[in-house]
Amino acid sequence: MLNRLDDYPVHQTPMPLAHPATSDPNVYDRTWFNGYAVDGSAYFGIGMAVYPHRRVQDAAFSVVTAGGRQHAFFGSRLAPLERTDMAVGPFRIEIDEPMRRTRVILDDNASGLACDLTFSTRTAPIQEARQTLTNGPRVVMDATRFDQFGRWTGTVRHPDGQFEVDADGWRGTKDRSWGLRSVGERMQLGPPQLPAFFFLWAPLFWDGANLTGDTVGGAGHASHAIFFDDTRGQPLVREGLTAPLFATEGDVPEAPDGLDTRMAAARHRLRYRPGTRLASSAEIDLVPVDGDIRTITLEPVLRFHMKGLGYGHPTWRQGSWHGELELGHESYDLDDMDLLRPENLHVQQVVRATDDEGRQGIGALEQLCIGPYGPAGFAEVLDGATG
Repeated sequence: MLNRLDDYPVHQTPMPLAHPATSDPNVYDRTWFNGYAVDGSAYFGIGMAVYPHRRVQDAAFSVVTAGGRQHAFFGSRLAPLERTDMAVGPFRIEIDEPMRRTRVILDDNASGLACDLTFSTRTAPIQEARQTLTNGPRVVMDATRFDQFGRWTGTVRHPDGQFEVDADGWRGTKDRSWGLRSVGERMQLGPPQLPAFFFLWAPLFWDGANLTGDTVGGAGHASHAIFFDDTRGQPLVREGLTAPLFATEGDVPEAPDGLDTRMAAARHRLRYRPGTRLASSAEIDLVPVDGDIRTITLEPVLRFHMKGLGYGHPTWRQGSWHGELELGHESYDLDDMDLLRPENLHVQQVVRATDDEGRQGIGALEQLCIGPYGPAGFAEVLDGATG
């Protein structure tokens, strides 16, 4: 069971690369992107993953525009043994230059969605801390992720129209992760347990806003914060960092290790829209090893539902088997959505950012909170904020 990558010196076990190092059915390897206009007028999300033991490779592309609807394309196929084959029906990802430039193409199909987009990085790859979560004695997540901040160019078509994507007006984040994560058809192991999960993820661009000691001219910097909490609000994973933004992908160093600055701690405070679990505003504290705490205030301007990429979707759940090749599509009216339905809880919002030094930024705030969560006053699986 060999593939092209077996010709490279990249092996971590005695087995060919088609054989994961674990037999856990939830092993996965995923590429994910977001992209958004700096004026908050549109957002798109992209996902593609392979689940070797489930023999599934799936992909999704979803678009939302301000004052419009969200549209989603889904595709699923029998996973190929060839890991460089990153296509699902009319969807494909092409890595033009690793960790610098990636092209995403969705050819015309019944969904009315299509794109030809190129992502160019403006940061070196940033490795998040390993994320290991357990449920009793069972490991439910054990993953490594790296992020890159960049810009987009290209075109997007959707059922309500189309738009051009230009480097000056669009930002985005690339997210590569792999390891173990609950996907596909759920396994019932012992008595049922109430779900409980709190997650926050906030990659932000600060174009032209340099930090003290930043040596990248006027290109600015990126900040990032990652949170997993338990039901009491106690930290399971908390990480904050900053990293220099480069003017172009060609300016990103070949040897990128050590460019980011890791915080000693990070904290978050959320306000919720009454009757929902949707953030109406947020504050994030970046606590450095030395120096003053930096407080960042986030104001949402556009909402995107992650079910459009398969997250928590009742039918197109990531890693679920649909056959040799199956395509699907949906559209959502955001004004008519029940925000407390389980599949609607997981969102990203385009946010405007301001820090206590007066710097202005733009980025995304991803959130998912299900089950009891003490800091917000949530006592049930799906109760909303009281005020």
